[in-house]
Amino acid sequence: MEFFRVRRDIPFMKHALALNAFSTLAFVLAVFFLVTRGLNLSVEFTGGTVMEIAYEQPADLPAVRQVITQLGYAEVPVQNFGTSREVLLRLPPMPGVTSGQQSEQVLAALRAQNPAVELRRTEFVGPQVGRELVEDGLIALALVIVGIMVYLAFRFEWKFSVAAIVANLHDVIIILGFFAFFQWEFSLAVLAAVLAVLGYSVNESVVIFDRIRETFRRQRKMTPAQVIDHAITSTMSRTIITHGSTEAMVLSMLLFGGPTLFYFALALTIGILFGIYSSIFVASAVAMWLGVKREDLVKNTPKKDGQGTDPDDPNAGAVV
Repeated sequence: MEFFRVRRDIPFMKHALALNAFSTLAFVLAVFFLVTRGLNLSVEFTGGTVMEIAYEQPADLPAVRQVITQLGYAEVPVQNFGTSREVLLRLPPMPGVTSGQQSEQVLAALRAQNPAVELRRTEFVGPQVGRELVEDGLIALALVIVGIMVYLAFRFEWKFSVAAIVANLHDVIIILGFFAFFQWEFSLAVLAAVLAVLGYSVNESVVIFDRIRETFRRQRKMTPAQVIDHAITSTMSRTIITHGSTEAMVLSMLLFGGPTLFYFALALTIGILFGIYSSIFVASAVAMWLGVKREDLVKNTPKKDGQGTDPDDPNAGAVV
């Protein structure tokens, strides 16, 4: 389905150098903020106390959040758990205060607001568990990157594999840079969003790479830059439809999902926008600078008389 068709190819690669200079600057700033400020890790990573409380009526989450803030806890996740009457709290560790003292203090403050509040359970997440989650998250990220590289190397060519990984790392580091600069809470949900962005971004790159390969097969006289411009231009309608509908759904979570889904949706929003940008200007440009050419993707198959077949011939078999 196409809402519109662009008649003339847009010269994206003409501006690739300037836009990749901007990408490099953004990447360096993101790394700088990650090193100097670090991520504001949630209780799942740092350890702390998890409390589950219940009310007789649907819980007033803003009122509960206000009570927690008055106790000196900033940006504590307060969310419904199971039903609208049950609330889950994740309290970060406080110096000189045990987990039991934390839960008693919070429960007393909540009962002062509503005597009917009931403590269902309380658990302490030790720092060792948080350290294991960090290590497991990094391992998951590394496995995703390796899997993408192997897939693209077999599906297309190693130059596309390198280009896609550069673009994907660009997206991930910039998302983490935003969270480090603004000190937004980095939780397991945000980590899941980052991994989702990896898959989403590589999907866009694969669509463009596939169209580049198809254009190389059909057009002999185009330069690699012209082939890439044509491939990107010809997928613009699909990109607008796909990413527009996805971004509409993510924005609805961001605006109406409440605090529980806010940072998850925020990470996806940043990732989708930069994913489109990196697939067009980073991945495609890196592939061009690595010297991708027609011979890399289209190879002649030998005939019985020893002559190679023409891959542009519809009756010829091209191995790609």
